[in-house]
Amino acid sequence: MTCIDPGSDLQTVFNNANPGSVIRLAEGDYRVKSVIHTPGLTLQGAGADRTRIIWDDYAKKLDAGGVEYNTFRTWTLAVCADGIAMRDLSVVNDSLHPEQKGQEVALTVYGDGFTMERCRLTSTQDTLFLGPLPPDLIQRYDGFLPPYLRRDKPCRQRFTDCLIEGTVDFIFGCGEAVFENCEIRSLADARDIGYAAAPAHSLEQTDGFLFLNCRFTAEAGVSPGSIYLARPWRDYGLCVFRDCTYENHISPLGFDKWNDTHRDQTARFYEQPPVQGRAAWAKQLT
Repeated sequence: MTCIDPGSDLQTVFNNANPGSVIRLAEGDYRVKSVIHTPGLTLQGAGADRTRIIWDDYAKKLDAGGVEYNTFRTWTLAVCADGIAMRDLSVVNDSLHPEQKGQEVALTVYGDGFTMERCRLTSTQDTLFLGPLPPDLIQRYDGFLPPYLRRDKPCRQRFTDCLIEGTVDFIFGCGEAVFENCEIRSLADARDIGYAAAPAHSLEQTDGFLFLNCRFTAEAGVSPGSIYLARPWRDYGLCVFRDCTYENHISPLGFDKWNDTHRDQTARFYEQPPVQGRAAWAKQLT
């Protein structure tokens, strides 16, 4: 076991850790942008409100070469190894103002067998990215993203008793993920509209995002009916909402087809038990 405090170089700790190690993070704020490449690590914090990993990159920020970061380089913490576990900590992107700055990712997960318990993920637009990328973006960003951010193999993830909060598409990607007993909290946004999930699964994927016994809540200032549960980022995006509860910020329609697309004809969205008044193309299960 390795014990560190906020004065430690977190990236060096990750790089030097042996596979399967437990890293205990003491109470405090770790303001650092970092990547995990070592498989099997466990990150144990002192509590989600006491141990926080924080950074503030955003999509429209320019790098040293004058190139915009784009969504997929804005993460605070990127998990690029299999078998990573995180407990009792927060990952935060505190850039704010996404209507001006664009996407602001807190946590990116490109690893398989990822688990997170009793944690908090906080940002605005695009808080949590669940890899891999859609195939068309892997091709588009060839040469732009480093190889460890272009994994094309399936990634399975599980979130238990976590708080995930954001504004627009704040849980998105192609990962096969289970969210159990989580709070999915919408934050106020100057655009006065939001979407919790934005799945991009391929037709070949039979598992997508499963929200099981989750609570969809909102902070003060979020308008009633202004938030959709999900919209398909790509054709065939797959989401299941099972035994969840919703506050009045959720639109009665529940689901959006994504702008002027025809993804209402391909998206695989399911809800159980049935809710009256939902979009006709989303499946209500008994």
